[in-house]
Amino acid sequence: MSQYESNHYGSGGGYLQGGSPFSQSGSPGGTKRTEASNSLRPFTLSQLIKATQAHTDAEWRIDDIEIGQATVVGQVVSVQKQTTNFVYMVDDGTGKMEARHWVDNSNEDESTKFGEIAEGRYVRVTGGIKSFGKKRYLNATHIREIQDPHEIYFHILEAITVNLIMERGPVQLLSLYNNPLLTTSKPSNPLGSNNRANEDGAGNLSAYSAQNAGGPNDQYSHLPPLQRNIIRFILNQPPREEGIHVAAIAKAIGASGDDAHKISAALDKLMDDGHVFTTIDDSHFNVSL
Repeated sequence: MSQYESNHYGSGGGYLQGGSPFSQSGSPGGTKRTEASNSLRPFTLSQLIKATQAHTDAEWRIDDIEIGQATVVGQVVSVQKQTTNFVYMVDDGTGKMEARHWVDNSNEDESTKFGEIAEGRYVRVTGGIKSFGKKRYLNATHIREIQDPHEIYFHILEAITVNLIMERGPVQLLSLYNNPLLTTSKPSNPLGSNNRANEDGAGNLSAYSAQNAGGPNDQYSHLPPLQRNIIRFILNQPPREEGIHVAAIAKAIGASGDDAHKISAALDKLMDDGHVFTTIDDSHFNVSL
């Protein structure tokens, strides 16, 4: 239960906060299986309904990935109070499944707590998939009522995100440093090889002059062309702790017809919005990555 209690399913971070047991760096064989069986992953009920077993004693799998502990969010449509357990029928809009929570009758507080969960309430259930005969259910190790409606939508988005990571691999952070459209070639400098701007890092003008060079995934595509060109120019220079001097930016970007006043105003706006910052003095700039 320690992993559950430290996650936002109870009070904080989630599956994405910790290391994925299915990451490429995971060890094969037994270690991977042990990590998977102890992991906590968000699911929709339709995913759990589609889970498979190679045989009755095998681990449950989805898309050939072992399922450890599952957490789901849904609405309680019925409650059965039995001698040793509570049975909740949970519906999350993608499917329905029973969640069985076994209680200690000697613990009056526990019996009262779980007996207060009523029909129509939204709950988060954590547990493992079990089956009895041909009936599949969640063996709930923890169940609680949801107080914040945003948690319902968050869970749906998180389940989708984790599923995509399982299918396609970890998310790669966007960086213009490794964008082939910006770094695969180094065209001649229209300002001339002996121009002062080239010495100050104003080479490779094509990287900033092509307004759409960043492609559809360019994280700066929403910026005005001048601001976007300034950022692309800075990013396309060799990494420097001191950043790029404003003179180099002005000379390079100025070649496209923008005067110094517009460039200065664009830099001020980029700083105000947190896209760039000054480094060793007020004349050197770098991009906030």
